[in-house]
Amino acid sequence: MFLKHFYNTLFLNNRFFYILGSIAALFVVGFFIPFFFVVSKMLLFVLVVLLLVDVFILYNTKNAIIVNRYLPERLSNGDVNKISMQLQSLYGFKAHLSIIEEIPFQFQKRDFIFNIILSKKEEKTIHYDLIPTERGVYLFGNINVYASSPLQLATKKHVLGEEKEVKCYPSFLKLREFDFKAFNNDAVSYGTKKVRRIGHSLEFEQIKEYVSGDDIRSLNWKATAKRNQLMINQYVEEKSQPVYAIIDKGRAMQMHFNNLSLLDYAINSTLAISNVILRKQDKAGMLSFSTKLEDWVVAEKRNSQMSLISEALHNIKTDFSESDFSTLYAVVKRKITQRSLLILYTNFETMDGLKRQLPYLRALAKNHLVLVVFFENTALEALTTTQSEDVLGVYDSIIAEKFMYEKKSIVKELKKYGIQAVLTKPENLTGDTINKYLELKSRGLF
Repeated sequence: MFLKHFYNTLFLNNRFFYILGSIAALFVVGFFIPFFFVVSKMLLFVLVVLLLVDVFILYNTKNAIIVNRYLPERLSNGDVNKISMQLQSLYGFKAHLSIIEEIPFQFQKRDFIFNIILSKKEEKTIHYDLIPTERGVYLFGNINVYASSPLQLATKKHVLGEEKEVKCYPSFLKLREFDFKAFNNDAVSYGTKKVRRIGHSLEFEQIKEYVSGDDIRSLNWKATAKRNQLMINQYVEEKSQPVYAIIDKGRAMQMHFNNLSLLDYAINSTLAISNVILRKQDKAGMLSFSTKLEDWVVAEKRNSQMSLISEALHNIKTDFSESDFSTLYAVVKRKITQRSLLILYTNFETMDGLKRQLPYLRALAKNHLVLVVFFENTALEALTTTQSEDVLGVYDSIIAEKFMYEKKSIVKELKKYGIQAVLTKPENLTGDTINKYLELKSRGLF
């Protein structure tokens, strides 16, 4: 076992082979000049002795390298996640270390190497950043440390650290970045008109004694009989409105921009806006659909709601099927009976694509306030701003402008039927959606 371990962990450095090659060349010269032959044998003997000494001091200290890796409890998708490694050398000399970190295969990096030098008993901490672009489970492997002495003739391999799985959740690191919008008075921008709500609120607060001026329609006859005096139900302004984020996970949402799919952008936005919705005292819920409805979280205002939404978003799987809006309409009509704000994350590339689904969107808009959020194609925008050098480039630019114009026409078509719309770049999705939600709320539209 010792010989096997020794064989698997010992490596000869390039410096050793460079010196050995020089001695071999000197042997060739010694074939013609005997003096150099004697010198070559002496140098070879010295090289072998130094190699043995190098190997001995490398293997003489047990557990010579100590490594601790600090990982977050979970990774945030699409964000910068900070990882750190603390290293300590117990060698009695200045150690030259090459650290190969086995980061998860999703990052597709096999040369993640750090080169450092540690003095006797010295400690150092290495920091690095990872930006995941997929949700799921990430497996961090071992930490391979290759240690050399100042001679640098041989290297000993240390396999350290433990394998650890870390789940990657939708972007939660940016939640605080958008928190201020929930309480910032400037969020209601100039030009936004507040509408006075007319009607009788139905959110019950308490039963109290009747006084002159109270609405007699709210008399509580059972409480009146018990107390032998007029009692009345008191209501407050209804603040907790249901808001559902609906995520289309069909093939239209599989397009990628900046290494993230439109589906992942929608998932990250859903988590952020759910946090703002709850802070604004509304009820947050979500669901996803393609051929059927899944990942349903009923809109509530409880403390555990964000955890439920986060878990549901983490488990959303991609689907390359054609999205069935008729199923969405049927289930929403049956299950969501109270008027709600429905934020639908989807993508329409052409007017024909919209018109196929428009009847179902109009049907949803009869009972709910529907906000359709879809995406600009930033790749097409780049084509329109690039100087065309030939006829083919002119054609590409004209077609790109046509598709961009059609996107804007989709917004007008939706508004014609009373459906709210947000056309946004993928990277601006979260901010634009939150701003639209706050605008609709300030106008009292739901």
